[in-house]
Amino acid sequence: LGDAGTDLLSVNGRVNTNILPSTDNSVNIGQGGGTPLRFNTVHAVLFSGTATTARYADLAEKYTADKNYVPGTVVVFGGANEVTACTTKGQKAVAGVISTNPAYLMNSELDTPTAVDVALLGRVPCRVIGVVKKGDILVTSAVAGYAIVNNNPEVGTVLGKAIGEKSTPDKGVVEIAVGRV
Repeated sequence: LGDAGTDLLSVNGRVNTNILPSTDNSVNIGQGGGTPLRFNTVHAVLFSGTATTARYADLAEKYTADKNYVPGTVVVFGGANEVTACTTKGQKAVAGVISTNPAYLMNSELDTPTAVDVALLGRVPCRVIGVVKKGDILVTSAVAGYAIVNNNPEVGTVLGKAIGEKSTPDKGVVEIAVGRV
């Protein structure tokens, strides 16, 4: 690599080691800027840097569930494995919500038939029952896998806060901020 990212690196079957820029903080990997050309996936053992961004909006961790759950399902610690769908209003064992596309996934190498991505913090769709307004506090409900509004929750029962709204008393999905009190 050469000056300010102007040189191209061609691998084409050659093993390249010790790939270094000529000066510190002077070379980009990929074009960036106004070009549509980008690398697809970067695989590495360790990343050390100053800043990152993510397309998706939640921090999740893989857990073994008692069965596979659809995204948005509210889960608690318990059941035959590590997590299961909630079944009681205001459960203190609340774990999170099954994520759609985590921005960051911890324990990513957990490889079991019922491994699920549980959103612990951030923005995700959530299955809810009842009317929900922006800012409402959500807890587990007695309807398996669904959250319900409780704006005076007990300590340890909060799933998160509603970002979206739902005006009907039936089941539905709203976006929530998991882990917000």
